[in-house]
Amino acid sequence: MLRLMHTADVHLGARHADMGEAAVTQRERQFAAFRASIDVALAERVDLVLVAGDLFDSNVQPRRSVDRVAAQLARLVQARTRAVLIPGTHDVYDRASIYRAYDIPEMAGSGSATGLVTLLTPERPWLHIEALDAVIHGQVFATKRAPYSPLRDLPAAIAATPSATWHIGLLHAAVAIPGKVEQDEVIITTGEIAASGLDYLALGHWHSAQRGRAGSVTFAYSGAPEPVAVDQDRAGKVLLVTLDERDGRKTVDLEERVVGQTRFDRLDIDAGSVASQPDLIAKLTARADADLVLDVRLTGVRPDELDLAFTEIADALRGAFLRLRLRDASVTAPPAGPLPPSETVAGAFLRDVGGRITALETTGRGETLEAAELREALRLGRMLLAGHEVTL
Repeated sequence: MLRLMHTADVHLGARHADMGEAAVTQRERQFAAFRASIDVALAERVDLVLVAGDLFDSNVQPRRSVDRVAAQLARLVQARTRAVLIPGTHDVYDRASIYRAYDIPEMAGSGSATGLVTLLTPERPWLHIEALDAVIHGQVFATKRAPYSPLRDLPAAIAATPSATWHIGLLHAAVAIPGKVEQDEVIITTGEIAASGLDYLALGHWHSAQRGRAGSVTFAYSGAPEPVAVDQDRAGKVLLVTLDERDGRKTVDLEERVVGQTRFDRLDIDAGSVASQPDLIAKLTARADADLVLDVRLTGVRPDELDLAFTEIADALRGAFLRLRLRDASVTAPPAGPLPPSETVAGAFLRDVGGRITALETTGRGETLEAAELREALRLGRMLLAGHEVTL
């Protein structure tokens, strides 16, 4: 039996330009998730740690960041736990590669005598670990865009490498999905996976944990151990992989372990249950959590008298959540009684704006900014036409 920990896409040093003041905090959360991943590997006493690319967000990193990574890998070295890393498409193995500038295995205390931490490169696309009866295959390119599929020559490569019970792939690539994923820097197909001759393929590049099977080959994305963007609700994990062989039959079992701090939740609030803007702010304040990405959707029928300014609500709740998203999917209350004649200002207005909203909803754009603005225009217009005072 062989036990692995599979991680990828840590993206240490990401700038997070869209997060403003929270960017520094998010970078620290990403490093904390990497440290937590090493904690899992040591606690579970795995035989091997695989890092499937994009450990760093770019090849331009301060020496302090590289030292911090080396210190975590040194914990594996001290425990005599092997680790195999590959560059990705962010920390690509080009002439400016961070892996050329720094000998990270050496910095982690893994000299030529131990080889406990290994970086696969274009010149070293595989590693035979005799003690584990395994060969790790990781085709790496010296360019961000691959000149061909990294699985193209793998069946021949396996035939040419030492015989072993386990052949494990380690790649940073996108699996082609017709109509969805057809172009990327590095593309592989399920047909290539099925024909590869691998027992397990550890993938990086997609930030949400996913798994699949092609032929007899199990493949999986571990996802980022901490979300790199706040909409990646399947991130925050590492994979524990158990490969076993009994009576000539091989099995691969996967188990997710949470290592990230970020959590995600979605909340639908019926507009009819909201008395006022302060009432909505109070409802959301009750759920405040600095580790939570909360997606709030206002649904149901919104009374004309309910005046909400979503920008003001977001400002009032600033800092209460890691990220708060507010969406208005409510609908305006149907008019009481028959519509005014179409030749009147009121009748023309209600029919025109109402029809445009219906058209957006029919085409699946009912939650767009345009639809929200039209609903607000309809609400305010109806109040004005009914003789109410409206403050803009």
